[in-house]
Amino acid sequence: MTGKTDTRLERLFFFGRPFAPLYGFLMAYRSNLYHRGICKQRKLEVPVISVGNLLLGGTGKTPLVHYIANLLQRHHKKPAILSRGYKGSATAAINVVSNSTDILLNATEAGDEPCLLAEKLPGIPVITGKKRFTTGRFAIDSLGVDTLILDDGFQHLALKRDLDLVLFSTRKLLGNGRVLPGGDLREPLSSLKRAHAFIISGTDASEDGKVNEFISFLGSLYPEKPIFTCTYEPEKMLVRISNGKNDTISPADACKVALYGFCGIAGPESFKKTLAITGIKLTGFQTFADHHVYSAENIQSLLHKAKKSGADGLITTEKDLVKLRNIYPFGFPLLALPVQLRFDENFDRFLVNHIAQI
Repeated sequence: MTGKTDTRLERLFFFGRPFAPLYGFLMAYRSNLYHRGICKQRKLEVPVISVGNLLLGGTGKTPLVHYIANLLQRHHKKPAILSRGYKGSATAAINVVSNSTDILLNATEAGDEPCLLAEKLPGIPVITGKKRFTTGRFAIDSLGVDTLILDDGFQHLALKRDLDLVLFSTRKLLGNGRVLPGGDLREPLSSLKRAHAFIISGTDASEDGKVNEFISFLGSLYPEKPIFTCTYEPEKMLVRISNGKNDTISPADACKVALYGFCGIAGPESFKKTLAITGIKLTGFQTFADHHVYSAENIQSLLHKAKKSGADGLITTEKDLVKLRNIYPFGFPLLALPVQLRFDENFDRFLVNHIAQI
């Protein structure tokens, strides 16, 4: 399915290329209206951190939001995460996915990424809604938070932010370098002047040359802005569901089992690479479109293919697992490999110091 999606995008970019300059102009004009105060930005009294990107698709925003929320909590802050709740059925102005004690919405209602964040961050509220000022106001007044994190917030200019982080994936960097609909840039490169720092995710030794070249390029455009890199690392334990029961399994034990992999994320090859690094033995692998909503037919098909390939279980991502947890009652084991971001201490110091100065 990913191949079909890529083909559709390539077709869109080809035919949309003549319109890309107009779209780029309109996005730059919109940004300028906010910069000049013609379109008003509303401000909240607590620090607001935006995590966003310039490209369509996944760059690792959800793991970065998770990392920042954990970091703030360790420094005795009380953060909340504000998301638009992409593909979630809950469409109220304020949808509380989780408060300080309970998870209140499932993945269908909240969207897969907000639900995943709520599961992984107990005690940190997650709220969805189109207007981040409205959800932020609620989080401050009703939940007593003192810091807000905007998930996918770079283009949400209506709320003033104190720290704008723009994330790039090693997998795509700037894509084909063109703005929509001629490419996968949401805005022209000039929009990066709004950012306070850049982060490049998924770096490893095999990508050093490409990453260093891109760092030099960003540094030449915005020499005053810091650039950080981070890697994905598997967490210590995998999640396992079998016969409706949840438990965990060590990577060493998971590597002893033949597994059939699948996922519905923007960068399936990155997940497959992480499985290989972990030592997971795959008998096959299937991809679905990002944010795919799994049906009973999908599950039955995966089970059939896995058993036919000689697998003794299925393995997927945490993001996919939150959508499958309540509809997977089978005895055939389903595993999920959690991953986390790894920074050096320079990023932690930068973020904590920046927030302390607000």
